[in-house]
Amino acid sequence: MIKKAIFGGTFDPIHNGHLHIAYEALYKLELEKIIFMPSGTPPHKLGKDITNSYFRYEMVKIATRGEKCFQVSDYEMNKSSLSYTYQTLKYFNTIEKNTEWYFLTGVDCLMDIEKWKNTEEIFQLCKLIVFNRPGYTIKNIQEQKDKLEKKYLNKIYFLDIPLLDISSTDIRNKIVEGKNVSYLLPENVYNIIKELNLYKKS
Repeated sequence: MIKKAIFGGTFDPIHNGHLHIAYEALYKLELEKIIFMPSGTPPHKLGKDITNSYFRYEMVKIATRGEKCFQVSDYEMNKSSLSYTYQTLKYFNTIEKNTEWYFLTGVDCLMDIEKWKNTEEIFQLCKLIVFNRPGYTIKNIQEQKDKLEKKYLNKIYFLDIPLLDISSTDIRNKIVEGKNVSYLLPENVYNIIKELNLYKKS
């Protein structure tokens, strides 16, 4: 059976940390493909200022161009309604029935996943791959992982890789402050941000 992972996020903007995580997941779990899924209207970010989905999608496309194991989907950004993870997983399970689906996400989402809509269905539709974020200990992660695996009878994979402390929020703030961010992003993404004057306050 083919193994693919969906890597969801706002990607506002996509940065070197995202690519580092995607490559490590690809190699460590022997995945055939990782599908980057720029979000449309995520429920947990309602009311927040998010860059137009078209620009975010184009940045992800250009950042992953040339890597045959990476793909970009516009499924969520084309939805007129809120983007729920269980719906996305349901859609991909329907169109690719012979694929074993994984969902790549941060440990912060692992801690909050029982607040997500239809959590049980998410665990029925995929296996989680979780990467660490600043502020979490291995002990906290392992306890939550064990609890959820036992409750939902599904395996969760912890991606034990060096932590690159890069965040899209930090990048946006640095741009507002006029600081250099070129070392945090793929060069072609950095060029788009400069060309379109993204993230600078008007």
